[in-house]
Amino acid sequence: MKIASWNVNSLNVRLPQLQQWLAEFSPDVVGLQETKLEDHRFPDDALLEAGYRSVFHGQKTYNGVAILARDRSIADVQVAIPGFDDPQARAIAATVGEVRIVNLYVVNGQDVGTEKYAYKLRWLEAVHAWLSDELRRYPKLVVLGDFNIAPDARDVHDPAVWNDDHILTSTAEREALQRLLALGLHDGFRLHNDEGGIFSWWDYRQAAFRRNLGLRIDLTLVSEGLRGAAVASGIDRTPRQWERPSDHAPAFVVLD
Repeated sequence: MKIASWNVNSLNVRLPQLQQWLAEFSPDVVGLQETKLEDHRFPDDALLEAGYRSVFHGQKTYNGVAILARDRSIADVQVAIPGFDDPQARAIAATVGEVRIVNLYVVNGQDVGTEKYAYKLRWLEAVHAWLSDELRRYPKLVVLGDFNIAPDARDVHDPAVWNDDHILTSTAEREALQRLLALGLHDGFRLHNDEGGIFSWWDYRQAAFRRNLGLRIDLTLVSEGLRGAAVASGIDRTPRQWERPSDHAPAFVVLD
């Protein structure tokens, strides 16, 4: 089972790129973030023509998440974080085959010390409680998405800039991610790749992609129950090279 995560940065704009990537990369399960579409506008018919069932949770202009599955059922759908009052469409979960998928579009946080930063930390605490319960119910669990957190210095192009006081790499954000991992989750990418300089996001400005000035903030986390089944993982940079690309590239993990 090839499971991928992709922040498409507007499905209204990026649907042709998504359709091309699905045909070429052939993932079995995909979590999408930043679809930026209300539910009645989600292109589920077009994706079904491509061979993918879909469930989604969206809103106009901002946020939006979805889970796509090929040749597998999608069941037990959960929209939003249980018990957390949040008007933003940032979380969705579903069971695909025998694997529970939790798809997250984590809050960006704007800047350290702002209200949006405080909201990000509250949001991550709510996710921690949710995932703790999910792991008890579903030992075979994959948590994926745009985490808006680079786990360590290997995951940023310049650790001197992206330091403990910077948004996306601050101490509190990284500690929140570590608390999620401590529940019994493993960074799928790091199960197979130790090196630095492999990123999933590059700013549109300053020729950042060409110069590889990026961050690895798109993650695929696998539970202890799936760790032994994770046989490969990586970042597919190909769609970032296409015309009108998302600023993110898909991250993926392969389960045997």
